[in-house]
Amino acid sequence: MRGLLRTPLVCRVVGRRLITLYVVGRKTGRRYTVPVAYVPDEGALLIGTPFAWARNLHSGEPVDVRLLGRRRSADVQVVTDEPGVVAAYAVMASRNHQFAAFNRIGLDAAGQPDPMDLHLAWAAGARAIRLTPRR
Repeated sequence: MRGLLRTPLVCRVVGRRLITLYVVGRKTGRRYTVPVAYVPDEGALLIGTPFAWARNLHSGEPVDVRLLGRRRSADVQVVTDEPGVVAAYAVMASRNHQFAAFNRIGLDAAGQPDPMDLHLAWAAGARAIRLTPRR
């Protein structure tokens, strides 16, 4: 998958939902390449994950991303508080139903996420990341 996101034709198709993050481990200094789903939101990119790699991202510290085949820096804002995560996950789940399914967030007939499922995602360790790509 990582290699495919560097391929111009594939990144035009898959890149509308996936970006690659280049993350440096906070303890080891190892470099990780992480493909992750995103949702565009008011000029930024929203990412949600319950996985440990996200602890390597810190608000105010830039991270390198590959977006639509182009590598650039992005400013990071990590959201861990319950209201913030629930709100961000609501946006991501309503716009990307695969994200909702992966995170076990049910959707009603109108495509709106179940509020209880959003709170359960936060309780299970979910965090939201807002990336603002630099020009």
